Amino acid sequence: MEMNFHFYSACCFLIIFSKVSTAIDTLSPSELLTDGMTLVSRNGRFELGFFTPGSSENRYLGIWYKNIPMQTVVWVANRRNPINNSTGMLKIESSGKILIQVQNTTVVWSTNSTARVQNPILQLLDSGNLVVKDGKDSNPENYIRQSFDYPSDTMLPEMKIGIDLRTGFHRRLTAWKNWDDPSPSDLTYGIELKGNPELVLRKGLEKYFRSGLWNGNGFSEAPNYRSNPIFDYDFIWNESEVYYVFSLKDKSVMYRLVLNQTQSQRQRYIWSPETQTWKLFAVQPDGNCDKYGLCGPNGNCADELPACQCLTGFRPKWFERWNSSDWSDGCIHSKPLNCQSGDGFIRIGRMKTPDSANSWVNKTINLKECRAKCLRNCSCMAFTNLFVTKGGSGCVMWFDDLLDIKYQSDGQDLYIRVSASEAERKKMAKVKLAIILATVIVVLLGFLLLVYHLRRSRRKLKDEVEDNNLYDGEDEDENEDMDVAVFEFGTIAQATDSFSFMNKLGQGGFGPVYKGTLANGQDIAVKRLSKSSGQGPNEFKNEVKLIAKLQHRNLVRLLGCCIHGDERMLVYEYMPNGSLDKFIFDETRCTVLTWSKRFRIICGVARGLLYLHQDSRLRIIHRDLKASNVLLDSEMNPKISDFGMARTFGGDQIEANTNRVVGT
Repeated sequence: MEMNFHFYSACCFLIIFSKVSTAIDTLSPSELLTDGMTLVSRNGRFELGFFTPGSSENRYLGIWYKNIPMQTVVWVANRRNPINNSTGMLKIESSGKILIQVQNTTVVWSTNSTARVQNPILQLLDSGNLVVKDGKDSNPENYIRQSFDYPSDTMLPEMKIGIDLRTGFHRRLTAWKNWDDPSPSDLTYGIELKGNPELVLRKGLEKYFRSGLWNGNGFSEAPNYRSNPIFDYDFIWNESEVYYVFSLKDKSVMYRLVLNQTQSQRQRYIWSPETQTWKLFAVQPDGNCDKYGLCGPNGNCADELPACQCLTGFRPKWFERWNSSDWSDGCIHSKPLNCQSGDGFIRIGRMKTPDSANSWVNKTINLKECRAKCLRNCSCMAFTNLFVTKGGSGCVMWFDDLLDIKYQSDGQDLYIRVSASEAERKKMAKVKLAIILATVIVVLLGFLLLVYHLRRSRRKLKDEVEDNNLYDGEDEDENEDMDVAVFEFGTIAQATDSFSFMNKLGQGGFGPVYKGTLANGQDIAVKRLSKSSGQGPNEFKNEVKLIAKLQHRNLVRLLGCCIHGDERMLVYEYMPNGSLDKFIFDETRCTVLTWSKRFRIICGVARGLLYLHQDSRLRIIHRDLKASNVLLDSEMNPKISDFGMARTFGGDQIEANTNRVVGT
């Protein structure tokens, strides 16, 4: 009898335990979640329960990251209605309505529910989204309610920030008042629809920071987010809704965007498993030029001193205030506009587009049509393409003063209206520059005629490249197999913006490397060999000859080369994430290299070396392999580069002599 009693007791315990353990992420109308109990998402990343922030004595229902040492709250339900004791409880009614009650009587927070539901279930998802759904229906389109539609101060992956254009419903972030009080402050972040949609950070009624226009690639204010190893993002704008959303490339990474009321910033954090802390990934606004309207109307901000300058064709409205660094009054036209007699436009490159509050948008017309439309409208002060992809399309026109403009390396062209005389002066300046350049060219040609023998030798070298006779003639069959394009110097110069400092990616042992974009839109990396680098014709021929033969996913691909006088350049495929050393030796970026990524990079380098040493037609020894010579593509796949020091061996050769010390 006693034995049966213990058996039944054990069975009851197992049944109860099984029921609890299978329902830790859900709550049904027959259940209560009291203070001290929690729901945990299925993968164990997020937890829902009652908590006390900072030094406060109040209790709130919230969601936070589980299994990390510091409690990081990402959502709060009763932000405006705190509980001053531990008698709070959460329940869901049969109608799908969610309630927070105190002492099982007083309702301190609740949701509205107009949808018809038969079997409502409250569930905490692995994304951190708290949803009400009907039974086992897991289609997100059918959720009755979700916390992602009512965010607090934090944006998580897959969460939308934007507006439902059919209902006018807004999803925006609102910062906590302080670390002890999660009630809403006056710092907000969301999409605004005055003119072209933009993401705007506000302090109360005042704009504090804006993202700039979405140009098809990204927001004009944040070009550095377009290619990063952590997340992808998108901006959707159609008849039904407009919203911003991002998603993680590696789902195991913990990443969040949060509003910091103390510093009035939008901050992005990534969790570092090694240090068990949140690492700051990016902030905005970051610097004076990010602050909204710092330079006033028609003023242009740049990260230099003085920070503000008037746009071309404009002058300070009040010189004394401007010279004392009070730029709030901005700038006015240097010469008055006269629409009837014909104004003109000046192109200013690499700009963050102005505030779109006073703008007009058309997605279909081209830039030429946009210019004509702006010229006919005397109130139009500037125009540009709406989208920069596929050569540019669409039209944006601005009316009245141009606000919140800044120079940035990855900005876009802006065409600004000026008086006819100012446009003509700008045109004449270009004519004078052309005359000076032509004179210089004539002088140089005369000088070249005096040194005809040098010119002839250089022309001979160029002809050799064009005839694909750049390589050693010992193996004609191999030379014929090489698929290497020969680029004109002018093509390379145009692609790199005349080797602009803004396009410089880094400095190698043999010279600088520049990013470029060919006319067809293909991104390239140009290695411009320094005359003092020590890499002579043999090393150059060696690198071209070797890389042209190599075909492997873990070796950088050579697209072509260029010889122009003493200039020697190699054109490679562009690696958006740069070299491995930029991640290994950077305290912030190294957190991106999780152990799984590090292992994948190690295996990729090993596969590349195995191909060089064993599987290629010639045995090739790199002799200069280091972290800076391992490049990472957009998916963090490693590719070995820089073969200037490499040596080839015969298939059965195991040693060789060298004439000088090289390598790392």
